[in-house]
Amino acid sequence: MSDKKFTPVKLALEKDKRYAWCTCGHSETNVFCDGSHKKHEKPGSLVFQVEEDKDARICTCKLTRNPPYCDGSHKN
Repeated sequence: MSDKKFTPVKLALEKDKRYAWCTCGHSETNVFCDGSHKKHEKPGSLVFQVEEDKDARICTCKLTRNPPYCDGSHKN
């Protein structure tokens, strides 16, 4: 697997905003769910919020053990 293809995305997350992280890998936006899991018959998104505004590295490879945050699994 190409490390560059799965480089995490650094995002500014907003307190109390709901995010839907794509778990299936078929989303056109990759990081966030666009509903593509439905046509691929895959599980839905992981909905999450943060308790304070913060920058975070969001996983794109879907191998993380700490979803939705990157834990470096794409390098293994």
